Amino acid sequence: MAPRLESGTTDADLVRAALLGAKEPFAELLTRHWETAVALATRVLGSAELARDAAQEATVSAMTGLDRLRSPERFGAWFCGIALNVARRWLRQLRQESVGLQTDDLVSGSPGPAELAEIADLANRVRAAIATLPGGQRDAILLFYLQGLSHREVAAELRISTGAVKARLHQARAALAPRLSPLAGTPLAGIQEDNIQEGRAMTAADSQEWVEVRVAEIRRTDDAPRPKHLMLLADRAGSQRLAMWIGPFEATAMALSLEAVEHPRPMTHNLTASLLRAAGSPIREVRITRLIPPVYYATVIVDGPDGPQEVDARPSDAVNLALVANVPIRMDSEEQTAHYAEALAYPTATAELAAEVSRHRQEDLGEVGQPVTDEGEVGRPVTDE
Repeated sequence: MAPRLESGTTDADLVRAALLGAKEPFAELLTRHWETAVALATRVLGSAELARDAAQEATVSAMTGLDRLRSPERFGAWFCGIALNVARRWLRQLRQESVGLQTDDLVSGSPGPAELAEIADLANRVRAAIATLPGGQRDAILLFYLQGLSHREVAAELRISTGAVKARLHQARAALAPRLSPLAGTPLAGIQEDNIQEGRAMTAADSQEWVEVRVAEIRRTDDAPRPKHLMLLADRAGSQRLAMWIGPFEATAMALSLEAVEHPRPMTHNLTASLLRAAGSPIREVRITRLIPPVYYATVIVDGPDGPQEVDARPSDAVNLALVANVPIRMDSEEQTAHYAEALAYPTATAELAAEVSRHRQEDLGEVGQPVTDEGEVGRPVTDE
């Protein structure tokens, strides 16, 4: 028989007990705050029956994400907030799909003990599957699917771009699909099927929103005394184009890679890519998107021992890694810059940059009595590094 809960037990005490694995404390928490959550969801959805379904999904979210609750004494507000977010997401979907609600098929009434037990079992299985994901993917899944936040809201919460959120969700769904597909036959299959269908739709959208690009050109202005460098990205058809300011060291490294100029010793990006391969975690691809105008953001996706891992990076560093590792570079298809054609007019191009570096190197090697630099070359360094 389950231990009896004291009537004066606080929400914080119940949360701590639930985190230790007991089911009864969480059921008590639901009993305390269920009707409030349903009432709030009803205000959004305009249907008490549909609001109860939203509260059920919020229940699964709360159980799987209970360890993320920073203030246990605020469980009620947190749970009701999740229910509100689920209701808002459902309302957006209903408006977009223009589908009438069939109230005869909706679950009515509060969940009973048996249903709560089934929810608890399902939540434990979902939580175990989600726990196997890399940290970035796990956070995105919890916020988007289980707490009902939008892509933009998840991006704000995690302080990344919406494109990075979509990438993490896409990778997480691919990893979770074989583990969660057996849950389709559970009593909550309706809720799970909604997420599965949404996941399929989002997967298709993700595959269309990312376009593979290449480094079309490196350009340098003639601004004295500090010229500026640009990286020009474009797809093979030239319909998707992006121009981005980068540092001189990164631009020089790209020019040397693009022109296949051999280095006396490995440069930083070559060393990094080699170390990752040696550690059994090669680079899979690089993705670039906008963080906040005019700042861009990149994610380097690495095949780690526990599955794909995402590493945040500057676009210039990420692209240099992609060039030396010979992996795809992808960018958000919505990102384009109007001054791409203007950038092509800047005087110094990739070949000239690479030739300039090679010429300086030969000049330095021809001089006698010059000290050896940190990079193992004779004469002055060819870059700012």
